[in-house]
Amino acid sequence: MDPLRTRRVEETMREELSELIRFEMADPRLAGVDVTEVHCSPDLKRADVLVSAPREGVEGALEGLVHAKGFLRYQLMRRMDLYRTPELRFLPDAETSLAVPSSRIIRRIRRGRMS
Repeated sequence: MDPLRTRRVEETMREELSELIRFEMADPRLAGVDVTEVHCSPDLKRADVLVSAPREGVEGALEGLVHAKGFLRYQLMRRMDLYRTPELRFLPDAETSLAVPSSRIIRRIRRGRMS
């Protein structure tokens, strides 16, 4: 599959999952959770979703995300119009320092997206 298309799908999935978790989920375990990156397999069957959460609530946040996996996958299917919606796997982001968001902001500015 085209690597450029895979990157576009990953970025769109990251944005949609962030929006879903922040605004459409009422689970208190997901307070402060942010999707930092999404890495899809080349065939788009699997997606590793890297999330950052407050240090004291990482395990609870991951449990909440695993519990909501079906809902999130269904919403992605409706919003993204993909032939196959990837199986989601949630992982804690190892690098939750300030360097990660700034590099993400710089990357988005280069692509022409400010927000």
